[in-house]
Amino acid sequence: MSDFDSDQASETPEDKPAESTEDSSTGENGGMSKETRQWAMMLHFSILAGFVIPFAGLIAPILIWQLKKEDMPEIVPHAHVVMNWLITAMVYGAISIVLMFVLIGIPLMFAVGIATIVFSIIGGIKANDGELWEYPMTLIKVFK
Repeated sequence: MSDFDSDQASETPEDKPAESTEDSSTGENGGMSKETRQWAMMLHFSILAGFVIPFAGLIAPILIWQLKKEDMPEIVPHAHVVMNWLITAMVYGAISIVLMFVLIGIPLMFAVGIATIVFSIIGGIKANDGELWEYPMTLIKVFK
């Protein structure tokens, strides 16, 4: 037996790289289950409901957070990020309304809307990957 053969024969199962053993209950993505990651993603995406139904973008994230926080405590940080952004976006919106009298508020309002869409999509995708993504430009952090 050559040195090469003896090295391979002495290799134990612990030395070999583990194959992915992700099951449906617990994933390797941040230690969150697939279901928890999906609910965290829906929490971020629920902001977009406000573009279809008035106030749904505020009510839906609160409902998801309150209904799932006991069963899935991993979504609480995601809810805090979403709520902090919603509060900040409302402040930006109020400032934009005031600035509409000097015409700068109209493009600012569109910028807040676009930022909300982009941030919620990125946050939802990252949540589905098991990551927590802080929305940029969040100035008011009530929830930590």
